[in-house]
Amino acid sequence: MSASEHADDRLQRISSSIRVIPNFPKPGIMFQDITTLLLDHKAFRDTIDILVERYKDKNITVVAGVEARGFIFGPPIALGIGAKFVPLRKPKKLPGEVISEEYSLEYGTDRMEMHVGAVQPGDRALVVDDLIATGGTLCAALKLLERVGAEVFECACIIELPELKDIVLESGILLQGSSDLT
Repeated sequence: MSASEHADDRLQRISSSIRVIPNFPKPGIMFQDITTLLLDHKAFRDTIDILVERYKDKNITVVAGVEARGFIFGPPIALGIGAKFVPLRKPKKLPGEVISEEYSLEYGTDRMEMHVGAVQPGDRALVVDDLIATGGTLCAALKLLERVGAEVFECACIIELPELKDIVLESGILLQGSSDLT
């Protein structure tokens, strides 16, 4: 079996382990439920292994995980590539001094925060999240990291929604979705 065939098998296992729940949390939404991926230890391991293989020789110094599901995938990736993990959190969840970035929601705004000093100028960052819905949180993560002088290498998302990929690419985000990982 070639490496690409092996990767295709892993991607198929990952994809088939993610449950889709129609009309959750509201009508018209097709919710991508990663909890079923986490229940399948082989698919979860494949997910982490593919991302570690992709980023292990890219000189990444920090993996920034977007709350909340970026906290699930980010730490094992950081350990696998020898980088530190930094959580990017919702407001008032981090003790101590933080910097924040506001972003737009469908109806209103929110903020993302990071500890001051967690990321240094010149750090090479990988941003990790489960899925991009509108790109708002991902753009806020990029701005936050760039404000402290980090170079954002890429954004890795576990689930790729093809209908949203063009919107994300228009925003200038360098994205690696599940179909791009091999």
